Amino acid sequence: MTSKSDLWTIRPAQEGDTDVLSDIYLRVRRMTFLWVDPGKFQSEDFAGHTRGERVFVCEDRNGTVAGFMTLWEPDDFIHMLYILPAFQGRGAGKALLAALPEWPKRRYRLKCLVKNTRAIAFYRSLGFAIIGDGSSPEGDYKDMQLGAN
Repeated sequence: MTSKSDLWTIRPAQEGDTDVLSDIYLRVRRMTFLWVDPGKFQSEDFAGHTRGERVFVCEDRNGTVAGFMTLWEPDDFIHMLYILPAFQGRGAGKALLAALPEWPKRRYRLKCLVKNTRAIAFYRSLGFAIIGDGSSPEGDYKDMQLGAN
């Protein structure tokens, strides 16, 4: 399934995307999670952390990969949504979410690190509500669910 808008194309990841997606995952985590030792993030993480997940790729109209999202389908769980800084705030994240099956009717869930206040505000603006708390090696997080208000 491919979704197109005037600005973005959302498509399934292909084998040839692995290097670029691994790089985005590494770069954005190192730039965003400043409270975590950057040495804990490795380029090999992407393959292991996305195993069994559905991966959506977001490209701009020139075919440049702006970011990606992963979904653990059995639980409607959005595991990752990473956008390169040059594309943040331009609708790429919203386009990825809008490409989810039955968006926004399904009660998709995600976890967002407490210190990532910009991401929490983004998800809240789209209708996600905080439904719980937890802790991970990267820090405390909020459990969030779409349409739970």
